[in-house]
Amino acid sequence: MPLTDTAIRKAKSGDKPIKMADEKGLYLLLAPAGGKWWRFDYRYLNKRKTLAIGTYPDTSLADARSRLDDARKLLANGVDPSEHKKATKAAKVTQGANSFEVVGREWHAKQARVWVKGHADKILLRLENDVFPWLGKRPVAEMTAKELLATINRVVDRGAVETAHRILQNCGQIFRYAIATGRAERNPAADLRGALPPVKETHHAAITDPAAVGGLLRAIDDYKGLFVTKCALRLAPLLFVRPGELRQAEWSEIDLDTAQWNIPAEKMKTRLAHIVPLAPQAVEILTELHALTGRGRFVFPSGRGPQRPMSDNAVLSALRRMGFAKDEMSGHGFRAMARTILDEVLHFRPDYIEHQLAHAVRDPNGRAYNRTAHLAERQKMMAAWADYLDALRTENVAPLKRKAG
Repeated sequence: MPLTDTAIRKAKSGDKPIKMADEKGLYLLLAPAGGKWWRFDYRYLNKRKTLAIGTYPDTSLADARSRLDDARKLLANGVDPSEHKKATKAAKVTQGANSFEVVGREWHAKQARVWVKGHADKILLRLENDVFPWLGKRPVAEMTAKELLATINRVVDRGAVETAHRILQNCGQIFRYAIATGRAERNPAADLRGALPPVKETHHAAITDPAAVGGLLRAIDDYKGLFVTKCALRLAPLLFVRPGELRQAEWSEIDLDTAQWNIPAEKMKTRLAHIVPLAPQAVEILTELHALTGRGRFVFPSGRGPQRPMSDNAVLSALRRMGFAKDEMSGHGFRAMARTILDEVLHFRPDYIEHQLAHAVRDPNGRAYNRTAHLAERQKMMAAWADYLDALRTENVAPLKRKAG
């Protein structure tokens, strides 16, 4: 039977928590200490969750039922009521549950589960700095393209055109989420296509001429800095992973016996686990480094303590100290170097190269290749690449010849 105010007032606590059921999943939890809490149990994405609705008598029976109806409407539209509550609290708004900031934070919380933490943090920071202060309190359903453009143009005016494009993309994703959850009917960001100045195409600085690569490798061999940094520099061209993946490498991921580095999905930009075959030259460097850092967690620990990895700028700063300018070579440049030479000099299949670069390679049916795809071929490729780098180091190289067309 549904609860009544009289029954609630007369209810006594016991030695254990007591549930007094109402209707539609709502219940009052009587704590042994005397508290009375409204709760709603539900399932979201096949997980059992509980929503705290309020305390009695501050939240009356009628108010609890009203809040329950709101929560059930959110569920019907595919929204987790608990995440919605957190987003509303974080936004600190009083204009209602459907402000742009509330919906934006809710969208971000949902997406952050599958993003790399650094990427998720950057997106939230952009929204907090450049969007929410001006548009956060506006009802998402009433937002116009004109006011969105005015806000994003503030970013353009300070010269951050690429950031402005990223913000527009994120806002468009928030509006699409609002439409999907029944809180908006259109996406004003779509009306701004072509409204922002174009982004000037830039590339990570990279050395791709074989003779110049040889000079870079010899400079790395002569590097006089920290041994850990030198090992990272020596491995960067051999492995050509993203700089963040390299510096955060952990010994638990590396098997020197099988000559493989297994990078877990949560560390990868693509959110797919990745295997890096280790050529004998890479195994030799790692074996030598293991004697120094192998008792800790990180392969390349920070100089400030072994509990965290080396800094973002360690490899980049070392390149600058060796005399390589920012428009000449970057940490990401080792990837472009490998991609260019493996294709245009060593003539390996492009899909082998792209898969080893951990790009989102798809099979003919549109499915992502798993981490073991073409592993045997990639092992041979990595070994040939390491041997080629040794040849470049001793200046036994052939000039780079571009493919026709």
